[in-house]
Amino acid sequence: MYSRFVVLRVRPAGRETRKATAGTGLPVRRLLAEWPADQDEPVQFWLSNLPEATSLPALVRTAKLRWRIENDYREMKQTLGLAHFEGRTWPARHHHVTLVSVAHAFCTLQRLSRSPKETASA
Repeated sequence: MYSRFVVLRVRPAGRETRKATAGTGLPVRRLLAEWPADQDEPVQFWLSNLPEATSLPALVRTAKLRWRIENDYREMKQTLGLAHFEGRTWPARHHHVTLVSVAHAFCTLQRLSRSPKETASA
């Protein structure tokens, strides 16, 4: 990773935030900003409610984990048929999502257990 990261303590404000705190004061959050070396200003921002003791590398790792989650969700929808359910009951939908999740876990474990040389041949 070739970006620089900075963390600032902030107090987010807004109508919903003031209603939720009910006069107890605005909550303290941390703003994580990613500043790539080739850019003039930060390009991505994350607002975190993780504990103050969370280190900068842990904050960055957690923020970047979103890409992995989105990629896995897209794979489950396109490859494993998560979006193909057409039933009408909650138990059936729950069953379908559970089976797709297990299939995704199996595929991930299979992919991780192979050595790089065992992947598709040229």
